[in-house]
Amino acid sequence: MMTSRLPLAPCFRSSLPAIALAYLVALPGGATFSLDIRAQAATADELYAYQLTLGEYCVTCHNDQIYAGELTFDGLNLSEIGEYEEIPEKILAQLRSGQMPPTGMPRPPPAEYEALANWLESALDQFALDHPNPGRTESFHRLNRAEYANAVRDLLALDVDVEALLPADDIAENGFDNMADVLTVSPALMERYLSAARKTARLAVGAPPPGPVSETYEVPILLIQNDRMGDDLPFGSRGGVAARHYFPVDGHYDLAIRLHRNYVNYIRGMGSRHELEVRFDGVLVQSFSFGGEEPDVLQAPAGYGGNQFGDPEWEEYMLFADANLRLRFSAAAGPHVVGVSFVRKFTEPEGVLQPPQSVFAAAVNEMRDGDAAVEQIAITGPFEGGDAGDTPSRRAVFNCRPADNTQAGEDACAREILSALGRRAYRRPLEPVDLDTLMEFYRRGRGDGRLSFDAGIQLALERLLISPDFLFRVERDPAAIEPGSVYELSDLELASRLSFFLWSSIPDAELLTAAEADGLQDPELLEQQTRRMLAYPRSRALVQNFAGQ
Repeated sequence: MMTSRLPLAPCFRSSLPAIALAYLVALPGGATFSLDIRAQAATADELYAYQLTLGEYCVTCHNDQIYAGELTFDGLNLSEIGEYEEIPEKILAQLRSGQMPPTGMPRPPPAEYEALANWLESALDQFALDHPNPGRTESFHRLNRAEYANAVRDLLALDVDVEALLPADDIAENGFDNMADVLTVSPALMERYLSAARKTARLAVGAPPPGPVSETYEVPILLIQNDRMGDDLPFGSRGGVAARHYFPVDGHYDLAIRLHRNYVNYIRGMGSRHELEVRFDGVLVQSFSFGGEEPDVLQAPAGYGGNQFGDPEWEEYMLFADANLRLRFSAAAGPHVVGVSFVRKFTEPEGVLQPPQSVFAAAVNEMRDGDAAVEQIAITGPFEGGDAGDTPSRRAVFNCRPADNTQAGEDACAREILSALGRRAYRRPLEPVDLDTLMEFYRRGRGDGRLSFDAGIQLALERLLISPDFLFRVERDPAAIEPGSVYELSDLELASRLSFFLWSSIPDAELLTAAEADGLQDPELLEQQTRRMLAYPRSRALVQNFAGQ
């Protein structure tokens, strides 16, 4: 069986939308979706002319005796072009690149050459339409870590640390981490999904944690902190870290900064003065000055090298000079950027790349006169926590509030919330049983009226996030279909496949609405949606998760 090809209009070829649409050929369970582009059948005279062209210019080298390029065209019948596996594809590739016949060999006239290439391409496209490749046959496809994180982000407007929540995915032999046959499920993995759903639902609805929680952000030990570290840190700064932290509720939080230490645990760079700034969403909230205040005592000749101990007062300063680099601040609930960086002492224009440090220079930098550096920051809280606030995730979840405090009013709002979330999460309209299940968990979380409305939504959201309809991309065979038959994917399945390919995430509202209206069977609308999705920043996932692997 030859490699399947998707026939594309000329404007699609060699374009990113072409890649996106070509991906849709490989469909599961014998399914297929194809654009309705039909090739014009060649007449008997045209086929005879093409056969003569091959015989005159190609068979001279590509025959059973010479076998140039390990190809033979002896017995090749162009009227049955699709039955020769990959040979016609190789012929077309050589014709389109102009490499055959090779230099020095007779070539057909340009018009004859182009006519043969055009017909061969159309014939292969037509064969692919008439004999679609069913592709892989897995009906259940678990979301990998990247897809899970992106789906949570787009569903709940919440960025989660998926590496902390879920284990790494297995990698297929071809290097991809989104192959269904290696994305298995184990009891241990389901436990992690349960834990991830619990933490994610709590953050999304703004439930306060049981007590203060600490989260640490480490700077890679090999990162040289001699320049501005990123767009979230100010110009004129060097080193440090910008942490995107999610604050669960309004309240007070602690920030503790630990400086980089050398191999004997002395804080490096303490022989000179440094200024360290703390910013919250770009606004300066605290500035620390430290260094250059070592006790006026006789130092050990090689104390920083760890060969001898220095004076106890000197030792204490060099070991614990960052003990007071901490502050308590107020933060509103939601995502914020906490930036910590040094004020840079300019000896050269900012942004000028410096040569790599030699081994000796790097060793000296670890000593008393080196550059101070941040090793990690820790954010702890909340202390004296308050309300959940008006966060992006709460706006994504709570599209209504109960009109009154009656059970009927709360149930109506809960149904509206869970219907909207379930439709996006499951990538399809909810069946009555789907909504009934979510409502049952809402009532359990509500505690028959003893607990809050938000608590009920939180438990229902946990249930949604561990549902197979969320964690798996399920593509079902149509009823009464013969085993091994080829059939078209439904619009909803096509929308899900397109979205996870381009965005590594769930379909957005516009794509889902188009699929529900059976609009994706229209090639023009499918192209329109593909181009729209490629224009979104989310399409970077196509490069990061697909091309990058």
